[in-house]
Amino acid sequence: MNKPKDIDPFAAARANYPALERWTYLDVAARCVLSRSVRAALDVHLDDFMVNGGDKKRYFEIIEETRGRFARLINAEADEVAYTKNISDGLNMIATGFQWKRGDNVILCPELEHPNNVYPWYNMRRYGLEVREVAPRDGHIPVDEIIGRMDGGTRVVTVSTVSFAPGFRTNVDALGRACRERGAMLLVDAAQSAGVLHTDVQRSRIDALAVSTQKGLLGLYGMGFLYCRREWAERLEPAYLARFGVDLGDADAHEASRGGDNYRLMPGARRFDCGNYNYTAAVAEHVALGELAALGTERIERHATGLAHQFARGMMALDLPVSGGAPGPHLGHIVTVGRLSDNHYGADDERIQGLYEHLVENRVKLSIRRGTLRFAFHLYNNSDDVARVLELSRSFLRR
Repeated sequence: MNKPKDIDPFAAARANYPALERWTYLDVAARCVLSRSVRAALDVHLDDFMVNGGDKKRYFEIIEETRGRFARLINAEADEVAYTKNISDGLNMIATGFQWKRGDNVILCPELEHPNNVYPWYNMRRYGLEVREVAPRDGHIPVDEIIGRMDGGTRVVTVSTVSFAPGFRTNVDALGRACRERGAMLLVDAAQSAGVLHTDVQRSRIDALAVSTQKGLLGLYGMGFLYCRREWAERLEPAYLARFGVDLGDADAHEASRGGDNYRLMPGARRFDCGNYNYTAAVAEHVALGELAALGTERIERHATGLAHQFARGMMALDLPVSGGAPGPHLGHIVTVGRLSDNHYGADDERIQGLYEHLVENRVKLSIRRGTLRFAFHLYNNSDDVARVLELSRSFLRR
């Protein structure tokens, strides 16, 4: 009797994404595509809202279940997770939660950060905060230099776990150790890692983490999460405060209940919850987080980075300029091709621009960021995607 073949869990996951029937989709660094399961949950939610006005009690249950699912994804406690509109919202919650004084400083590498992790810190200079900037080194955030710039006034070090271009990983573990030793907060922008690369905030000693749901978390625009380690969260004061951020001492208190003016804040990061939630995005993320957990982010990381490394080697074999050269620890699931510049709308190299147009014409989804072609892999990609883009690139170069 023939033994049945084991079902490839990633092949099964891919079948849940109809976009892969139309596109070679390598653009999760910009936004994901939705699974059939997420879409079905959204249909049920919206239909109920349309014909019944929705069920607020169930919405609150989904909010708490989803909060817990995200907390487990990053090895945190549910009370250490707040809801945000997006990453910028979460970063600003942290930046405005400090009582800054002259002599305080924050350290970052602005050339490799998204501008939304730069402007909040410039904004805090009006309270006396010094923004210490370090320059990139060959496209990498120079972790050793950041550590060398830290002193007794360093309150925050902030970095991207993976830069949006050229897509290199940051040695967050080394920064986490240094920050913990010096009593500074390590705040990370996990836009390009959460859901794709395994994240353990305890192991990496990450104190705060901001993420949105439309990329690796496989959900919708308009929602995000802020993780803030309890010890740090309870030292911060939210710039905005609403009912959900106030602890009335009764878990069943109505959302419109009001205590006295001598109130206390909710424990942990819950103090940052502000007003009603994006219930529709939470419904989507509730399902998406379940799908991520079913595969496990350690396995997803091996899958996605394996494809990215295979792809990078293939592009190098075509004599194309792969950022960072041969795959190594610096490379996660993002591969960029070309020369870095300030051009977000095209590549300065005509050959690279032509390759981009050729791939788009042949239904490949990718982005141009800082003059480079950016390819990003997730759980729903496979080696056929790698082979197809390499063959399209080869055929273009032959011309």
